[in-house]
Amino acid sequence: MDHTTHAYEQIIKRFVIWAEAQPDIGTAFVIGSQARTTRPADEWSDLDLVVTVNKPERYLSETNWLKDIGNPWVTFIERTGDERERRVLFEGGLDVDFALLSRRKIQLLTRFLRDRERFPALFRLLPKTVVQQVSQGIAVLSDIARRGTRVLLDKDGIVEHLLRVNAEVPSSHPPAQDEFLDLINDFWYHTVWTAKKLRRGELWTAIGCSDSYMMWRLLRMIEWHACATNGWDYDTWHGGRFLEQWADARIVKDLHGVFAHYDEKDLWRSLSATMDLFRWVTVETAAQLKYPYPTSADEHATELVQSMFSEDD
Repeated sequence: MDHTTHAYEQIIKRFVIWAEAQPDIGTAFVIGSQARTTRPADEWSDLDLVVTVNKPERYLSETNWLKDIGNPWVTFIERTGDERERRVLFEGGLDVDFALLSRRKIQLLTRFLRDRERFPALFRLLPKTVVQQVSQGIAVLSDIARRGTRVLLDKDGIVEHLLRVNAEVPSSHPPAQDEFLDLINDFWYHTVWTAKKLRRGELWTAIGCSDSYMMWRLLRMIEWHACATNGWDYDTWHGGRFLEQWADARIVKDLHGVFAHYDEKDLWRSLSATMDLFRWVTVETAAQLKYPYPTSADEHATELVQSMFSEDD
């Protein structure tokens, strides 16, 4: 056991001792790299803890409880989707993410899962909005649990049922043609938007779009490209994690040229390289999906960007 692993195990030990004494805490388990067997934790990994509590707001608004677990150097609230998490940097650089979920909501969801197994036909009679809300909850838990969990505490006796949601993970599927087209048009629209900001001299705004907003559009297309090529159950992780291993090698090579320095000329170069990469990845993906590629959107956007760039000559 290396020094970092030992340090996190001490954090976990103190957390369990503390949590067992808190009557408002029901369940706690580790997710992420510290619980995975595939791509397990290394010396740079953090610790992700999912905790069900009566009132998440208490642990989000207060910080004194952290002292029972370790010596917090930095802590703040981070929003992830509809939930909020408390992130903590403990002494020695130990990064711990506390995902605090409503104990009541998780208990109700667990009851739903149990009853659905016993009376599957009953839930066809539920209002559509209720089914959608429950389905969203299941999807969130599936994403949390499917790569591995390590149970630390289960006062409510629900973990067994919660972990069954692994079976709820739906098979990946191709994007609908409208969704595919919308992402492409979104990307090409923002190439022109970025070029306009560059012409105005707004480098901060331009680089914020080209190196962030547009890159997330590019990443989604890279994920679709990987799945269209390798099958729709191909694992592309999330948020670009381990992209260097699962993406096409040509993409990884081209990505070296798409990010920009805070410099106008380099931003123009970066924008052009990003457009070239997005174009060939999208054309190949469209061919795999047998969807038409919106050539006119590409051509009009490219012409406008090139015309604005040529004004610098």
